[in-house]
Amino acid sequence: MTGASPWWTPHIHADRRPRLMARNAIANALRSWFATRDFVEVATSALQVSPGNEAHLAAFATVAIGPDASRQPLYLHTSPEFACKKLLAAGERRIFSLGAVWRNRERGPLHHPEFTMLEWYRVGETYRSLMADCAEFLALAAEKAGTKRFRFRGREADPFAEPERLSVAEAFFAYAGIDLLATVAADGGTDRDALHEALVRAGLRTAPDDSWADLFSRVMVEKVEPALGQGRATILYGYPVSEAALARPSAADPRVAERFELYCCGVELANAFGELTDPAEQRRRFVAEMDEKERIYGERYPLDEDFLAALAIMPQASGSALGFDRLVMLATGAQKIEDVIWAPVAMP
Repeated sequence: MTGASPWWTPHIHADRRPRLMARNAIANALRSWFATRDFVEVATSALQVSPGNEAHLAAFATVAIGPDASRQPLYLHTSPEFACKKLLAAGERRIFSLGAVWRNRERGPLHHPEFTMLEWYRVGETYRSLMADCAEFLALAAEKAGTKRFRFRGREADPFAEPERLSVAEAFFAYAGIDLLATVAADGGTDRDALHEALVRAGLRTAPDDSWADLFSRVMVEKVEPALGQGRATILYGYPVSEAALARPSAADPRVAERFELYCCGVELANAFGELTDPAEQRRRFVAEMDEKERIYGERYPLDEDFLAALAIMPQASGSALGFDRLVMLATGAQKIEDVIWAPVAMP
């Protein structure tokens, strides 16, 4: 055998074990936190008709073979979101899921093909209630890991401090000098040329075939995200509606959606929505996302018609997905996600 020793080598496992035990302690504490607040833990099927309909998410595909030898394509879910929202339509009011999800084309210090996602929903509550939840989870993880500081790649944050709340528009102006909402129309439409000119003025690279979304992502990755969650966590809210396919528009400004992301030490930890419950609008957004996916990657995923039907009777709710492994990483000082996964996926 060549290269680094595998994770199951006894001396390697002995080094990894303290972080893995902290992982278990954090998971147990989260379950207790939810139980004391009348949340119900749900377990959803990993095999789904659609893995999700976001342009840049890549899924693992398989085939279900029936007793009559019929064949149906299925996917490992990239999130339990569709199933959880069906449960909200069925009548559940506070639910959470802590389990495995799968995303293809992703592997690195912060990404793993199979990882653990914490997803939770509150019926009849705004997404601002989820901001408070996120702050509590940071403190809870730190307490169970026995640390007072989160650290990653030279960045530090106090997990017990109240998170900073910063709008996406404020972040673009502060870190890139760009007036983002000047490129977004009242109906949510975007002006690609205006944003392109703003990036050129800011000295950022561009390409002739960049879409508005491509330009937005470049500013986020190169200028905004590295500055977030330093000293304390950051809640970045008010994403343009075109960047929030599953969130409802803000009542205060229709150009932006009820979406926020939680960052700590420059690491994205959670993504939350005031949930969209209009099935016609959701279908339109999904089709647009799949058109973009086909343009870029040459493939598209089917729509879950069952999900769209359930959305029509789903109550108003807010929901969030948090990368559990990343939370454990920050709490234990790990530098790569595999250090906090009990049995990592084998490398090819």
